[in-house]
Amino acid sequence: MSSSNSPYNAFATLLATTGQPVSPAELHGLLLGRSCAGAGFEPEPWLEDAAELLGGVPPDNLRQALIGLQEMVKSELTGTDMAVILLLPGDDAPLGERAAALGQWCQGFLGGFGLTAREGALSGEAVEVLQDLASIAQVQSALEDSDDGESDYMEVMEYLRVAPLLLFAECAKPVAPAAKPSLH
Repeated sequence: MSSSNSPYNAFATLLATTGQPVSPAELHGLLLGRSCAGAGFEPEPWLEDAAELLGGVPPDNLRQALIGLQEMVKSELTGTDMAVILLLPGDDAPLGERAAALGQWCQGFLGGFGLTAREGALSGEAVEVLQDLASIAQVQSALEDSDDGESDYMEVMEYLRVAPLLLFAECAKPVAPAAKPSLH
């Protein structure tokens, strides 16, 4: 698949029209981070958070794309696939570019997760995942310099496809249904 028409590039083009050099990876990370922290899937609060990252209210075409992206994330997080698709450059992009996008994705995720007020403390496992993301956000230069950069990149990417699900399962607990009358 050539990266010229990948979702990543399409989004990058769209974002460029806003005059804000925001990475699609960072935006997607932000969306997943806030969703996993329990922000819910109402479009308005997401568009507000996105507008903050974008430095202004997105134009209509971008607004629609952002809502579409949220729908996709919602179906991934609430579906049965057990992995999310990351909005990252295609495999034919240089490793440096992909590694940088991976870092931006993690920064966005941590930012989005941090924006969302949560009740209660996180489990040790969830804290570890967030620490891993913080470390990954710093890795891009290390990936580029190593001979195993390509396999390291794939490994990190695989991890990032499942890590959000763990956080989502823990933090975005479905709202308990209204108490059913008991059947005594």
